[in-house]
Amino acid sequence: MRIVFMGTPDFAVPALEDLLACGHEVVGVFTQPDKPVGRKQVLTPPPVKVLAERFGLPVYQPERLKNSNAAAVIRSLQPEVIVVVAYGKILPKEILEAAPFGCINVHASLLPKYRGAAPIQWAVLNGETETGVCIMQMDEGLDTGDVLICEKTEIGINETSEALFDRLAALGGSALLRALDQIEKGTAVATPQPQGDFGYAKMITKAMSPIDWNRSAQEIHNQVRGLQSWPVALTTLNGVKLKIHTTRLTELTGGQPGEVIASDQQLVVSCGDGRCLAITELQLESKKRLPAEVFLRGNPVPVGTVLGGTL
Repeated sequence: MRIVFMGTPDFAVPALEDLLACGHEVVGVFTQPDKPVGRKQVLTPPPVKVLAERFGLPVYQPERLKNSNAAAVIRSLQPEVIVVVAYGKILPKEILEAAPFGCINVHASLLPKYRGAAPIQWAVLNGETETGVCIMQMDEGLDTGDVLICEKTEIGINETSEALFDRLAALGGSALLRALDQIEKGTAVATPQPQGDFGYAKMITKAMSPIDWNRSAQEIHNQVRGLQSWPVALTTLNGVKLKIHTTRLTELTGGQPGEVIASDQQLVVSCGDGRCLAITELQLESKKRLPAEVFLRGNPVPVGTVLGGTL
């Protein structure tokens, strides 16, 4: 099919790769403008732009879509369908209607749950055991369009949102190809989403990083997994910021919230429900990320130390 692709981050790359590998004609790629990255604020292109340029595809990076010539540009490309994957901007009606088959979107949740900007992280943060991707016919609502295809997958007990991102990106690409095949053959079935408020997966912020050791071990484990790799769960050790990258649930109990009850090959910390969580990867402020066993050789933490405090 003749396609305009709209996407920006790493999550969108597998979908564009699959479209190109399967012989679809991508006539233009819309992505967000280059942005300064890192301490030196180096102007960096989005991952989708990097891939598009490698294949010699026309790239468009409008600052805004509404009240611009973006819709006119898309219409001039004469796409049959517009594919949207984590583009990062709300599409105005004139773009939603700029192709005969409209806009279809790859959304990383089992709609209608987790509509919004951060469905993967919130599924992990909330301790979901299952998620997936939906291919959706876009409308003017926020992730409210009819669903064409839904693919489910389990979430591992220790799986981080970072790892889940990669799996869902690949799953989204394959589901997208199936949806396009059905659209092209005229066999696609659009299933309306249920009406009602099913919650919103709002943007993740640094304010979510601090760990409250009064919460249960499972809740803190979910927080660590859900905030990986950004902004990362955070506590303090003797007044110094300590990033917690990975944890494991244990059968150990005892101690007060935040108290270290073991510190040999891993750092075992008591939580608010009396259960204990093993910290397996961590990082002191301005230091390298290390496995707990290596960290503890250079930074002994006596049993009885209490983590947490003012950040």
